[in-house]
Amino acid sequence: MELKRRSVLKRLMATFIGIAGAGSLVSAKEMEHDEKSVLDVTNFQDVPMFAASTQFGRLVFISGTGPDAASVHDIKRDTDFALKKMEKRLIDAGSSMDKVLKVTVFLNDIADFDAMNEVYKGRFGKKPPARSTIAAAKGGIPGNSIIEIDCIAYV
Repeated sequence: MELKRRSVLKRLMATFIGIAGAGSLVSAKEMEHDEKSVLDVTNFQDVPMFAASTQFGRLVFISGTGPDAASVHDIKRDTDFALKKMEKRLIDAGSSMDKVLKVTVFLNDIADFDAMNEVYKGRFGKKPPARSTIAAAKGGIPGNSIIEIDCIAYV
């Protein structure tokens, strides 16, 4: 009985997704065959920890990017660096800044908000993504950075 109910629910959801998306979303059946792919995996003690980007279906997830530890801690310069690095990762994954859906900006100091915005504005085309900006808590941002930016985009 349980198996039959799941089968019915699965078909119902696939139908709903197909109708709601009007062809713009993939069906549940198509998603079953998608595989996750990753680029530039970072290892820690020979164990994979995280990837610079992960793709599943038409979605691309870009890990937090920021300047390296040798940065001079200039928020405008570091914001520009992070955005250019993020754009390169998007292009490597087959996407672009115009296809970004969601951005999260992590600042070491919320006082850098206005200066970061000066560099950020206009980087995502005429239809900018949703965005959250937060100031990192007590410990700051890993890698001695003052900014880190991640995003979700589509291909």
